Amino acid sequence: MSSCDARADSARASSPGGLQIALGQASERGCKDINQDFHGACIARQPQLGSKGIVVALADGISTSAVSHVASQTAVAGFLADYYCTPDAWSVRKSAQRVLAATNSWLYSQTRRSEYRYDSDRGYVCTFSTLIIKSATAYLFHVGDSRIYRLRGDDLEQLTTDHRLRISADTSYLARALGVGPHLEIDHLSLGVELGDLFILTTDGVHEFIDAVTLRTLVAAHDDDLDLAARRMVEHALGQGSGDNLTVQLVRIDGLPAPTADEYSQQLADLPPAPLLDSRMLFDGYTIERELHASSRSHVYLATDNDTGETLALKVPSIDLRGDRAYLERLMLEEWVARRIHSPHVLRAAAQHRPRGYLYTVSEFVEGQTLHQWMLDHPAPELQVVRDIVEQIARGLRAFHRLDMLHQDLRPQNIMIDRAGTVRIIDFGSVSVAGLNEMEHADSAAPLLGTLQYSAPEYFLGYAGTSRSDLFSLGVITYQMLTGRLPYGTGVASATTRAAQLRLKYRNVTAYRQDLPVWLDEVLKKALQPDPNKRYAALSEFTFALCQPGSGSLAKAGVPLLERNPVAVWQGISLLLAVALLAALLGAGTG
Repeated sequence: MSSCDARADSARASSPGGLQIALGQASERGCKDINQDFHGACIARQPQLGSKGIVVALADGISTSAVSHVASQTAVAGFLADYYCTPDAWSVRKSAQRVLAATNSWLYSQTRRSEYRYDSDRGYVCTFSTLIIKSATAYLFHVGDSRIYRLRGDDLEQLTTDHRLRISADTSYLARALGVGPHLEIDHLSLGVELGDLFILTTDGVHEFIDAVTLRTLVAAHDDDLDLAARRMVEHALGQGSGDNLTVQLVRIDGLPAPTADEYSQQLADLPPAPLLDSRMLFDGYTIERELHASSRSHVYLATDNDTGETLALKVPSIDLRGDRAYLERLMLEEWVARRIHSPHVLRAAAQHRPRGYLYTVSEFVEGQTLHQWMLDHPAPELQVVRDIVEQIARGLRAFHRLDMLHQDLRPQNIMIDRAGTVRIIDFGSVSVAGLNEMEHADSAAPLLGTLQYSAPEYFLGYAGTSRSDLFSLGVITYQMLTGRLPYGTGVASATTRAAQLRLKYRNVTAYRQDLPVWLDEVLKKALQPDPNKRYAALSEFTFALCQPGSGSLAKAGVPLLERNPVAVWQGISLLLAVALLAALLGAGTG
């Protein structure tokens, strides 16, 4: 099945190299006149399968209410539809809680407008449990006395808590449910999943009449047909005297995708940082050839994969930063980012075909030189050569921006030019991912991760970056390639107030190179505006302007004065009228 469907039949969801599940479901009204349970599943197509995951949901009406089945259907069908309409940048928790809060408010308002407004037990009320599987993580949201179990091997674990208040052995009440009050308190839990994990969702008409041994036995007997296993559970509960509605949903994990950024960072708890390496050393399935680069933050080595013979680059943390968890998390994020960006102008992550024993990153090896080295070799390059390099860098940046990522540390040392002349962005240690940022605490100050000389002015005011921030960095690099200098010198890093930034003075490129066209300064000056709102709105606008002689000055000159400065026009007209009136008065007086 590839779409959302309440009361969905059995299905198998999969994507190549991604999440794969088997799903089975069964529901019966039992001895009741109607079935107040409602269940459903949504197995989305890509890209929503990756961004939102798979949703399985179950609701159980309460027997004292004649409209509870409406609440159950509304809760499940509404959640399956609305969850996938929330922004992809939202976390699973935020998306689910927002949707459930809205559903709760609607159900409560329906009760308040009905004849049951003074008796919530007869209103639009139901229990609700949902399982969301995204990447290699399961998210549970639960209110009421339906249940979610996990069967891992022979270990059956109840993952939810029954929200039921027991007055006596024979009397109990729901302590929490959807629609009971204006505010919703819902349990939530996230946990990693493994291949073979089986999640079981049940209403109380089932789990109160089946024991753990029987449940495991039925699953084992029908593991190739989860629909049949679910029906057998329902039949067993009926045979044991269940007098309620009965619903079972079974979800088995048959395949897992590559881990998300959060799951990547969880490796930090399990893997020790890689040691410093030596030439000809055998390390984790690689042969180390030589060291390529060393800094206070990391060491990069040329290595050969002993299984494939491929030449790769390994980056390991420096000795001083092995205890810095924030740095180690960003190091692992680099490879996670590289696996999701597909561009000839962005460094690729190497395929991972065996488990690692240490924390490090692996990428393709680019044979060539950094843009910094190229600039030293070409102190006065032709404008057309610079245009070609800038256009390739912009293509790489657009690959980041399409995925709602910002590079944030674009500089000549982080750009490679290979022997064929292809330009690649190679370092992702400062990349900002919008979908991860929203999960961080709002009161935590984000550190300035980029290099000061190339960072956009808004970063020094404490503002978050945008795509125009990366454009500013590209403008600085363009200016530096042409002149060997920075457009504002070192003034940007020290301008930490808006007033100080307004005092920044752009230095014309033509002051350093007389062979460059005058119109080029208009283009660069706009890309390098301290105010991001005055820069080009898109990278494509900048690269287009860079290739159109006279486009900046012609565009500026082509706008009528009335549009460019209407106040000045009317002031001039008023002045002329005043002069004419004065002349007329003087003439009349003389006469």
